Amino acid sequence: MKTILNEQQLAIIIRRLSHQVLENNINLDNTVFIGIQPRGIFVSDQMIQVIRQLVSPEKVQYGKLDITFYRDDVRNQIHVPNQTDIPFSIEGKNVVLIDDVLYTGRTIRAALDALLDFGRPAKVELCVLIDRRFSRELPIQPDYTGRSIDSIISQKVKVFWKERDGKEEVVLL
Repeated sequence: MKTILNEQQLAIIIRRLSHQVLENNINLDNTVFIGIQPRGIFVSDQMIQVIRQLVSPEKVQYGKLDITFYRDDVRNQIHVPNQTDIPFSIEGKNVVLIDDVLYTGRTIRAALDALLDFGRPAKVELCVLIDRRFSRELPIQPDYTGRSIDSIISQKVKVFWKERDGKEEVVLL
C-alpha cells in the first residue's frame, strides 16, 4: 500500500479544484454541481463547502446523481442503488460533474446517460480527484484534475474519507 495523498494534501487539492472551477465559472447563475454517487459525493461535498465559503451560498446549486442502473455492468454484479437528488433543472446549464477516481471512463459515460433524464445541459465539465490516465476504455478526459497517476491494471486506487473510513487518504494498492 503506497500513499498517494495524505490528509493535508487531499485538503489542499480539494481547495485548488474548487478555486479552478470557480475561476472558469465566475457567474454561477448558469452553473450547477453534481456529485456522482456513491464515492464522488465525498469529494463534491467538500468542494461545495469550499465554494459556498467563497461565493454567496444561495448561488450554489448542488445535486447528487445515482448511476447504478445506467452502468453497462449492472447485469454482471449486484448493485445497491443510491438516491438521486437533483432539485433543479439542468436544461441549458453548465454542469460540473464531480467524481473521485477516473479509471476506464465507464462511470462517466453512465453519468452522462443519466443526466439526459434531467434535461439537456449546455455544457458538461468533469472534475476528478484522481485521474488514472493510461487506463481509459472510452474517450473521456477530465477538465479539472486533482492528481494524475500512472498505474497498472492490477493496481487499485482507494480513497478513504473520515465520514466513512475514519481517515482521509488516497492509496495505491
